[in-house]
Amino acid sequence: GRSLTMVTYTGRRSGRTFRIPVGYKRSGDDVVIGVQFPDAKTWWRNFLGEGAPLRLELDGVERAGHAVSTRDDRGRVTVRVRLS
Repeated sequence: GRSLTMVTYTGRRSGRTFRIPVGYKRSGDDVVIGVQFPDAKTWWRNFLGEGAPLRLELDGVERAGHAVSTRDDRGRVTVRVRLS
């Protein structure tokens, strides 16, 4: 099943800190976030290419990780996080 968490990240261009709720799936130290309606959102673009650090709230504890977002040939966006 999917769970909800809060993601905290720093904007690549603005340098501002953002905190947003997202749905995710977790397997060990790997977290997968499927971005719903990606063309209407911009946050996932901060993690294109080599990705960037972020923090996730999991089981009441804030965890650091490195996220990389990808878009498939059908336009679906996935953000994969490797927890530190």
